[in-house]
Amino acid sequence: MVGPYTVIEGHTTIGARNQIFQFASLGAAPQDLKYRGEPSRLEIGDDNKIREFATIHRGTEGGGMVTRIGNGVLVMNYVHIAHDCIIGDHCILANSTELAGHCVLEDWVVAAGLCGVHQFTRVGTHAMLAAGSKIAQDVPPFAMVRGSDRARLVGVNTVGLQRRQFDPKTTAAIKRTFRTLFYSKLLREQAIAAVLERDGAIPEVRKIIEFVQNSQRGVVGRSHE
Repeated sequence: MVGPYTVIEGHTTIGARNQIFQFASLGAAPQDLKYRGEPSRLEIGDDNKIREFATIHRGTEGGGMVTRIGNGVLVMNYVHIAHDCIIGDHCILANSTELAGHCVLEDWVVAAGLCGVHQFTRVGTHAMLAAGSKIAQDVPPFAMVRGSDRARLVGVNTVGLQRRQFDPKTTAAIKRTFRTLFYSKLLREQAIAAVLERDGAIPEVRKIIEFVQNSQRGVVGRSHE
């Protein structure tokens, strides 16, 4: 379904069973002064809902030439997804959330309304961004962050994990990992070693460790409230 007054342009591909509502803009040239008309792309998967006045721009040569939306994503009113962003499956971007260029959102991320995400930022799987948050550093998998100045880590996205039927033992291991990595007085490498020794056999725990080790922008700090 494509609603009236929607504009789809450029090298844009759209999968099956998508619902694109009126006044959306898909595949327009990126808002990047370095863009020189190269044939970059926007790729949209299956079963997505893109609501009114959402804007999704195609990629640039400096970012791999593609902006990509996965499957089962909900993009609400006035959301902006800039050039070269990669959005995983089953994400929810609530009203007026703004993603700058080159952002990566892994699967099952929820961004509540009015979130702003800095360019080149990564948000890990199953993370929750509270309403009005400004994200300037990477957000670990399974985390909950909030903050209208600079978002800070406030704990594990426990409700989200419950809704997605995570094993309680896995959730407990994720919470132990967060306490050791982000709330203990151990140095980062000491904390990682302690986590791996205790829970390194759990895939979700290894995912957190790998995310932290591979972060280019640094990981959001903890809240001191």
